[in-house]
Amino acid sequence: MKLRMSCAAIVALGMFAGPAAAADLGGNCCADLEERIAELEATTARKGNRKVSLTISGWVNEAVFFWDDGVERNIYVGTNSLEQSRFKLTGEAPIVPGWSAGYTLEIGSNSNRSAGFNQNDVNPNNNLNLRKSSWFLKSKDLGKLTVGLDGTSTYHLIDDADITATRNFSDFEAGAIALGAFSTRTNGALGPKWTDLMGGFNNFTPGQSGRRNVVRYDTPSFGGFAASAAWGEDDMWDMAASYAGEIGEFKLAARVGYGESTDSLTNKGNCIAGNGDCQWWGGGGTLQHTPTGLYLYGGYGAQSIDLTVLQAAAGVDDQSNTWVIQPGIETKLFPIGKTTFFGEYRRDEVGLANASDSADLDFWAAGIIQQVDAAAMQLYIIYRNSNGDFTAKGATTKTELDDLDMLITGAKVNF
Repeated sequence: MKLRMSCAAIVALGMFAGPAAAADLGGNCCADLEERIAELEATTARKGNRKVSLTISGWVNEAVFFWDDGVERNIYVGTNSLEQSRFKLTGEAPIVPGWSAGYTLEIGSNSNRSAGFNQNDVNPNNNLNLRKSSWFLKSKDLGKLTVGLDGTSTYHLIDDADITATRNFSDFEAGAIALGAFSTRTNGALGPKWTDLMGGFNNFTPGQSGRRNVVRYDTPSFGGFAASAAWGEDDMWDMAASYAGEIGEFKLAARVGYGESTDSLTNKGNCIAGNGDCQWWGGGGTLQHTPTGLYLYGGYGAQSIDLTVLQAAAGVDDQSNTWVIQPGIETKLFPIGKTTFFGEYRRDEVGLANASDSADLDFWAAGIIQQVDAAAMQLYIIYRNSNGDFTAKGATTKTELDDLDMLITGAKVNF
């Protein structure tokens, strides 16, 4: 409802309130009030109708990236692609008791996408990208049906098994995403991109999928357990199950899932290294001791690609797998919010990929995340090291890779 009040009405109210109150209004009361009303209307999000709610949320996540590949070193500044800056519009409206309908529209914002960083250029691409555009129908007793561009059932499957602050700064995919478009080096000489040696249907990490145009169903939660299934055009499908709850002094979260795709045009990662078809599965979980804040997060993901006739005859390895383990502690050292300390190790054992027949890659990380509750802000500093070896296509010997070191520091501000 818009707030409108005439100057005469205000003066009349002032007269009823008594001389002192009337005197407090001042001679230019109406002009001041009208100006304030105009300011409020200009800064208030308006919705198109009175039936469906509108909520605006999101965050800004910008960081500084220091990197050193043994030959060259530099500093880049840009949007952290692990959880890029974004804004989201969501809404919901009741239909009848127990039933509602709603929508999600999410737009990503890149000031300078870190996933495009390489040795030669920061590859600036200031742009917006559509992340989600879907509607849903939800029943309290029967579950939720979603249609449109949204996460599949195995979207962030293993990432979301992390219930600590590291979920947004060092998840299951973080080791791959941090590499951006950087090339490997061997004895100082440039080679293929790191990500061209890696597996995975999504973000070069086996075991989980991404956002696709899908029809998805999610069950209600029963005693902490829930399940979902999704199908996308021409053709991909996946399913997942999850649990979240507390057992004594421990918090526990776990997720498992499986998916298949036969659509080579929309596959990402190394599915296209075979005939375009692939299957993936994975699981992860977090166990956290509530009194101390100590926790252990871990996950495993695998992917199998269908080979061409020639690849199968050559005995090419059709499977890639990744596992991550991350111990840490969340504690309140400062009154501004919790502090999270963590260490991390990721191991990739990759079969056929875009630029290799096989690869063994190791990723080490350690970091600190500081919550600033009053500002809905998280400050972070994370060190990452990447190393390993690979066998080039048709080769019989392994090629050792030089280390790539990276320090990432920045802030994520939620709204």
